[in-house]
Amino acid sequence: MAKLAKPPGQRLVKRMSTRTKGLIIAPLGLFFISAGLWVLSEAVVVRHAGAPFRQWFLWGVYALILLNGGLLLFGQAVRYRAQLDYRRFVRRELKKREREWARLLQKRKASPTKGEAK
Repeated sequence: MAKLAKPPGQRLVKRMSTRTKGLIIAPLGLFFISAGLWVLSEAVVVRHAGAPFRQWFLWGVYALILLNGGLLLFGQAVRYRAQLDYRRFVRRELKKREREWARLLQKRKASPTKGEAK
C-alpha cells in the first residue's frame, strides 16, 4: 500500500518551534473563550426573550463547544510555556555544573600534591 503524504499544514506545524506554537495558540485560545462567552450570553438573552427550546439550546451547545475548545487551546499553550521554562532551567543547571567542574579541575591542577610540596 502506498504511503500517503502528510498535509502541508501538518509538516509546517511540526517544524515550528515550541515558542512559536505557544505564541500562536495562546491568543487563539483566548479568542475562542471570549467568543464562547459571548455566544453563551446571547443564548441566555434568547432564552429569556421566550424563544423556542431548540433555538437557545443549540446556541448554548455552540457556546460550550467554543468555550471548551478555547480552554483546550489555552491549556496547550500553557503546556508549551512550561516546556520552555523547564528546558531553560535544565540548560542553566547544566551550565552551572559545567562551570563548577571546570573550577574544581583547575583547582586540582593549580594546587600541588602532597609528594610535590617537599
